[in-house]
Amino acid sequence: MNPQQMTGLEIMQAFAAGHFPKPGIAKTMPMEVETVEANRVVFAVTADERHTNPLGGVHGGFAATVLDSVTGCATHTALGAGESYGTIELNVKMSKAIPFNRTLRAEGKVINVSSRLVISEGSIRDADGTLYAYGTATCMILR
Repeated sequence: MNPQQMTGLEIMQAFAAGHFPKPGIAKTMPMEVETVEANRVVFAVTADERHTNPLGGVHGGFAATVLDSVTGCATHTALGAGESYGTIELNVKMSKAIPFNRTLRAEGKVINVSSRLVISEGSIRDADGTLYAYGTATCMILR
């Protein structure tokens, strides 16, 4: 498989199927791909003791990184072959403390694609639908 000849959706589907190695960030921030479809991804995410802030809770950077990942990967599914992207803005809102050692679902969805920009949104929720964090991202398409 040559990633340069694959669409962003095909690349993300290949990652989900294990045809490409996981990026290092998926080891630092435990993230497992559950769903990949056009304009949408869902990851299972679990914070652990590696993600502790000075006060003993889960560092806000965990949620920010996860939201950057799901909004970026959703963006990736909207790209054509040979295109890439770069995040130019990430806005994160924390609504509840992320728990340790509890698997949550992080979803990213594309909400607009223009000739140069992709706008996406992401959320981190538990199985009951409780919102822990929400974010939006603007990514520039690189051709």
